[in-house]
Amino acid sequence: MKTDTIAAISTGMTASGIGIVRLSGEDAFQIADKMYVSKSDKKLSDMPSHTIHYGFIADDEDVIDEVLVMLLRAPRSFTAENTVEINCHGGVYAMKRILELAVKCGARPAEPGEFTKRAFLNGRMDLSQAEAVIDVIQSKNEYALKSSVSQLKGSVLRVIRELREKILYELAFIESALDDPEHISLSEYPKRLDRTAKQMERDLEKLIASSQNGRLMKEGIKTVIVGKPNAGKSSLLNLLLGEERAIVTDIAGTTRDTLEEQIQIHGISLQIIDTAGIRDTEDTIEKIGVDKARAYAKDADLILYVVDSAAALDENDEQIIRMIRGKKVIILLNKTDLETVTTKEAVLAKLKKPIVPVSAKEETGLDLLEQTIKDMFYAGNLSFNDEVYITNMRQKSALEAALESIRKVRESIRCQMPEDFFSIDLTDAYEELGKITGESAGEDLINEIFRRFCIGK
Repeated sequence: MKTDTIAAISTGMTASGIGIVRLSGEDAFQIADKMYVSKSDKKLSDMPSHTIHYGFIADDEDVIDEVLVMLLRAPRSFTAENTVEINCHGGVYAMKRILELAVKCGARPAEPGEFTKRAFLNGRMDLSQAEAVIDVIQSKNEYALKSSVSQLKGSVLRVIRELREKILYELAFIESALDDPEHISLSEYPKRLDRTAKQMERDLEKLIASSQNGRLMKEGIKTVIVGKPNAGKSSLLNLLLGEERAIVTDIAGTTRDTLEEQIQIHGISLQIIDTAGIRDTEDTIEKIGVDKARAYAKDADLILYVVDSAAALDENDEQIIRMIRGKKVIILLNKTDLETVTTKEAVLAKLKKPIVPVSAKEETGLDLLEQTIKDMFYAGNLSFNDEVYITNMRQKSALEAALESIRKVRESIRCQMPEDFFSIDLTDAYEELGKITGESAGEDLINEIFRRFCIGK
């Protein structure tokens, strides 16, 4: 681990009201003393921790900015090192000057994620909490933020630590029994171990299953709007966005390419894609749009199938129904403000999926649509009291590898293998879970994770 003092701009590199230049390391206070000027000539290195001081940052006689300086002494800081945060005006040039002066006075420019990396290496947090930091920064909706904050507070760490402690106990018991067979019997042990392994298998399966909801929370639900021409797809997109994003006309085939937008419906993120109306056509350009619509529908998490209730179902609708039958679908019975030609019962006779009556013109049906999405993807709601959601693919892969090792333990028990075989697979599971917390993660993996962070974090 590098122990020199690092510095970086920790706020955005755009003109703003406030900017922060952060220093962390053993010499942070001494370096700040060389830059800081106050009316009382006090030295920051003599001041107590968790205090804020008013003054100026100056390069000899050249005053750069008026500042507030916050002091945090080790280990009571984010990095568990001496930390100085200089709160200055948010001009890009002013922040750069202060950073350049910090480097001139003895600091080194920080690498991407190096502050958080030091927090991890100093034992301030585990690797799952460190990864949660970047998830908090990148959160796009309420659920993603709650999940990330829960992980930052140690929800994943607690679960993984409990599983590793159980495995370690079994490894220690097997080792003790093999070393002292006269006093520790293993005759009934396989049955007991099988019960323990079975519970661990369930716990791991539950965590892995949570990754689907975790992905949807973090990335949003990939949602594709499909329907025949003039069903009202683009009008629906405009309604969801609250603006005239898509062109709407009475001419069939107006939408020929896809439109992609990120929207939120009461905390749920949707990566929503409006597609060309699906129908048989000889128009080359429109045909390309129809083919793209089919491709997007194939990979979607959710299909919003827009049905024109003011028109009869036709062959185009039959094509769409065949295409989406095996997908997660919500049927939007549109144009309910007009005289009904296609009823809810008529649609359900063709495709038994949840139906939401909507009117893009009168802007009705969105509340029911929101609740239907929650019911379909989150069983009606999301609880962050005790639930742990895996939102990280690296963590999911480690959990899957650990699960496979636990299943091998149970297979060895069923095959009446020697206890040494149990230890091998238990150790593998222990190591895989350690990759999540960072206790058995290699240097290359750790460096790769923190490389994804911004420089000031």
